[in-house]
Amino acid sequence: MQRILIIEDETSIAELQKDYFELNGFEVDVCHRGDEGLALALSEDYDLIVLDLMLPGMDGFDICRRVRSAKEVPLLLVSAKKEDIDKIRGFGAGADDYITKPFSPSELVARVKAHLARYARLIGTGDPRKNDIRIRNLRIQTASRKVYLGDREVLLKAKEFDLLAFFALHPNRVFSKDEIFERIWGLDSEADMATVAVHIRRIREKIEHDPSSPQYIETVWGAGYRLSV
Repeated sequence: MQRILIIEDETSIAELQKDYFELNGFEVDVCHRGDEGLALALSEDYDLIVLDLMLPGMDGFDICRRVRSAKEVPLLLVSAKKEDIDKIRGFGAGADDYITKPFSPSELVARVKAHLARYARLIGTGDPRKNDIRIRNLRIQTASRKVYLGDREVLLKAKEFDLLAFFALHPNRVFSKDEIFERIWGLDSEADMATVAVHIRRIREKIEHDPSSPQYIETVWGAGYRLSV
């Protein structure tokens, strides 16, 4: 059974979320303080974390950064804040999604299921060939979510890894920005299409000898991007 952690200080909202998740077959823990929620998130193994922004003890941005630096788990931020700057801060802290209140519990469950399914596709299948992908000097371990360039480990942020792994699982295939955005962020994400080019640029800076002349993730002008093998 998949486990979800809800960190939410409003008891009525947390209990409503918990009820909907349990009706859909999830095991759920609830925490009402930010500092206690962080401790639980770091000490337990959860499949996904739903995190409010405004919390006593520690705010959601700090929790998101701390969790993301320690482990790879889908993080969904929920907040009454609708300003773009808060959404940008949330994604910058490592969140996978940002949902503004009020929202439908059914929509939240649907988003959670979509993120879990997307994460499962990216981290592995039963095929060991897809769990340890080698492309010239590049090695991608989808199960452990680690990347090596030769003997050196390359540290990628969550979405950077998701994007690189997606390309590696579909070598030599050209994907448009729209296709990439839908596969990695989801059509209902609060991010925008420009984030695709930004993430590709960041990956190139970390894995390419010369990012201006990439040998791995190539731009196919007028069509999109592909990982060349």
